[in-house]
Amino acid sequence: MVVQTIDGVSFNMKETYDFSFLSKYGKVFKVFDKSSSGAICFGVEKAGKRYFLKFAGAKTINDNLQNIEDTITRLKFSVPKYKDLKHPLLINQIDAEEVGGGFITIFDWFDGVSCGYPQREMCKKFMELPVREKQRVYEGILEFHAHVAECGYVAIDFNDQATLYNFDSRNFAICDIDFYAKQCYMNGFSGIWGDPSLMSPEESRSGAIVDEISNVFTMGAIAFVFFAEDDKQSREKWTLSNDLYAVAKKAVNEPRNQRQQTIRNFIEEWRAADRK
Repeated sequence: MVVQTIDGVSFNMKETYDFSFLSKYGKVFKVFDKSSSGAICFGVEKAGKRYFLKFAGAKTINDNLQNIEDTITRLKFSVPKYKDLKHPLLINQIDAEEVGGGFITIFDWFDGVSCGYPQREMCKKFMELPVREKQRVYEGILEFHAHVAECGYVAIDFNDQATLYNFDSRNFAICDIDFYAKQCYMNGFSGIWGDPSLMSPEESRSGAIVDEISNVFTMGAIAFVFFAEDDKQSREKWTLSNDLYAVAKKAVNEPRNQRQQTIRNFIEEWRAADRK
């Protein structure tokens, strides 16, 4: 591991890399060097405006020995997804280009922090928000993923870390859809990226189809993270009504035909239960 410094901000890399090309985008004020995707991210400021940059092409400390060319290809493939799935809750992609021996994507900066692990302090702070505020964020996540399905995509590798929240403005955003794929997606032999506790059973089976019904499972699993503060589907820790628990529990049934069959259907059942 080596330590590099840009504009007074230090960060860790597996190998030293020439990031001098970043100066064209602005002054670095933040570095996100711990991603397991193989990419490294930067917050930069130029002419009073902030941007979020994601770069593939360097050896990062948590790259899990991934091939750099594969990381670059994945980042390139992510570009049209942000156009296809454009939504008020999705961070806005401005541009993308080859630069510095790799590839970079450029977004408007969203001033917020990740709601989930491993941001332990911020995760705890988010979990301590009033239940109704967490419900508002959760229902935004549901609406976004209903939009994803309606656009013909399936969410891959979605988890609570992909939700950014601003504790002052109460604004929130979805920040990472790089692995989302066109429906129906077939699970390859190497498995699917993601948090196993939030993944449907079929996502761990080679050759299985991953589709909107799979995403219903993930939406239910996320409900248990938000409202039971664990992934064990615990009734004892559940902070909402019995009716809402039943809706979430139905979504995480192992048999696909026992779940809600669309995310819109899940939303309808969730809202009906909330009105009781």
